[in-house]
Amino acid sequence: MEHTYRTKGVCAMEISFALDGDAVRDISFVGGCNGNLKAIARLCEGMTVDEIEEKLAGNTCGYKPTSCADQLARAVRAAYNEENA
Repeated sequence: MEHTYRTKGVCAMEISFALDGDAVRDISFVGGCNGNLKAIARLCEGMTVDEIEEKLAGNTCGYKPTSCADQLARAVRAAYNEENA
């Protein structure tokens, strides 16, 4: 199922991705640090929601209490919980 997540507190404005069970696919960011976010998307392709959370949740950016990577972890968990409620 396709999902779009509006980020909070980071440069990227939106994250789109698909969930295939608990596997995350087709990740893309709108805005933010283009090269870094393309790399994060490629590295996370096919990972499970748990794996992404384990690696990225809590990551910060400068003085901000979150980051685009942390927002991805939040986004995939929220979407997974919504699909499996």
